[in-house]
Amino acid sequence: MEVDMLDTVQFVEEKIAPYATATDFCKTFIHEMSSLHLLALLLTGNDGKAERCFISALDECMEETGVVRAWATTLARRAIIEHAIQMIRPVPESDDNSSLISPAAQNSPFAAIHALGAFERFVFVMSILEGWSEQDCALRLKCSRRDVTIARLLALKWVGSADAA
Repeated sequence: MEVDMLDTVQFVEEKIAPYATATDFCKTFIHEMSSLHLLALLLTGNDGKAERCFISALDECMEETGVVRAWATTLARRAIIEHAIQMIRPVPESDDNSSLISPAAQNSPFAAIHALGAFERFVFVMSILEGWSEQDCALRLKCSRRDVTIARLLALKWVGSADAA
């Protein structure tokens, strides 16, 4: 008895992932407005810059095509980070931490993060709060992994001492 090859093959209907539209990104930015604005504010350290960063990221996302809808929030957060990097241009050697307020004078974790130098603040937010690897941070910030490691340790020590105070 011959078995027809088509009888033994089961066809599985593949579900195609829906792609995000401009409307989807608008909804994402509306629903996630507080956390996206806070991310921009933590990175830029300034309300006006945070607002410009937020709007630039929204504009970029609205033009995106070929992004799976489920990744819209991830792309929005990444766009915020990348626009903040373009605005602030944090580099390890340019930060002057001598202007930092004493950790004992900090009255909130936000104030302690805000008091960090730009590079340490970016590394802290990207690696600790956003969960990026040190390698990804180094690539985005265009620095060495060692710079990121040092900045991360300094930021953790600073924010930890502010929290303990």
